Amino acid sequence: MTDPQQHVSAALREIEASIFGRRGEGHVHPTNERMQALVELLGDPQRAYRAINLTGTNGKTSTARMVDELVRAIGLRTGRYTSPHLASVTERIVVDGAPVSDLTFVEGYRELEPYIEIIDKRFNGVPLSFFEIVTALAFSIFADAPVDVAVVEVGLGGAWDNTNVLDGEVAVVTPIGLDHTQYLGDTVVRIAAEKAGIIKPGAMAVLAAQPPEAAAELIRHAAEVGATVAREGLEFGVIERRVAVGGQFLNLQGLGGTYDEIFLPLHGAFQAQNAACALAAVEAFFGADAASGALDIETVRGAFASVRSPGRLEPIRSAPTILLDAAHNPAGMTASLTAIAEAFQFRRLVAVAAVMADKDVTGMLELLEPAVDELVVTQNASSRGLSADELAAAAVPIFGADRVTVEARLDDAIEAGVRLAEDTGDDVLAGTGVLITGSVVTVGEARTLLGGSG
Repeated sequence: MTDPQQHVSAALREIEASIFGRRGEGHVHPTNERMQALVELLGDPQRAYRAINLTGTNGKTSTARMVDELVRAIGLRTGRYTSPHLASVTERIVVDGAPVSDLTFVEGYRELEPYIEIIDKRFNGVPLSFFEIVTALAFSIFADAPVDVAVVEVGLGGAWDNTNVLDGEVAVVTPIGLDHTQYLGDTVVRIAAEKAGIIKPGAMAVLAAQPPEAAAELIRHAAEVGATVAREGLEFGVIERRVAVGGQFLNLQGLGGTYDEIFLPLHGAFQAQNAACALAAVEAFFGADAASGALDIETVRGAFASVRSPGRLEPIRSAPTILLDAAHNPAGMTASLTAIAEAFQFRRLVAVAAVMADKDVTGMLELLEPAVDELVVTQNASSRGLSADELAAAAVPIFGADRVTVEARLDDAIEAGVRLAEDTGDDVLAGTGVLITGSVVTVGEARTLLGGSG
């Protein structure tokens, strides 16, 4: 007799193969015209619940997780949509704090299939992409659940992103930097103009600290559409942070008051900044301000203490410590390396890196060089990934040939990284570490190899 779960798992694998075979996330067609047509055909499921949208260059997923925890702690049922995933596509669609089951994903896709065929025929020559299909599936699952609030991270940019068929009451913009410049523009002003597109008329825009020119563009757009603006460093922010075992303690200034002794089990000043943005977004959503007062402090403390962000400075092994971090651009790498120096104080650190070919590879390598003792270059399974040999060619002029090891397979690279970390000249492994980084795909594959879950 066939195990029903095996049947469902096989169906999920078939669906993944089918939708991954379409235009992937690296093949962007900058319009949400097809997405608009698809959700209209579905009866606009994204209008069945309230929404909080998030964009930015770095920090979106962690901030979305924090927003989700806070909203659920206050008592509403949430749907969370983030990308990319680490191990399974089902991770992208989360209802009430848990990824949807394989069965829910499969049944939802089967219901969606006839509509996909209609839109493919209507837009002859440009079929729906992987991201368009999964986004529509998320919106439909949220409507069926049903959820009270959707917490939605954009895939790329803002104005023409497929998620932007949703009208969020609160729009969060995490720090903006140069990334995806081939699609979004080669200046932070152009990128900010694109990301500002998620700020809708009458919404509240919660803006992390930004480069001045990006901030000016975001504020200009908000004024143009009649949105209210809350800015980190003015209306809200981090008052104080203290490094603690397993994370940090924060004192935060919110829109409705101050929140002290907040334990956040994540490392780095950038995660404290994400927490401040998430808190302000949830305050804005619930109408908490200086006049009405703060949210319940114990509820806020409990929510932040429950936050997890897999693949973001995540310790997954010890002796030596193995850290997984999905930094994939210079801004993200800078934030991660600063947090590592603050929280771990390694006496010997080896990096294992695999990156996407369309990223600022040199910029990331130049940041890694003074922070690590050795570098193991490898490659991930993505079709967009840079080969190990190509990454080595970029790394050797920066690190020197004697500090670069090349391993074509990620599992071999991790083993090499551990071996090099243990090569301390003594038998003491305390204070040694391996940092696996360069891409969300790399970290996802490494996490699976190392037995990570949740």
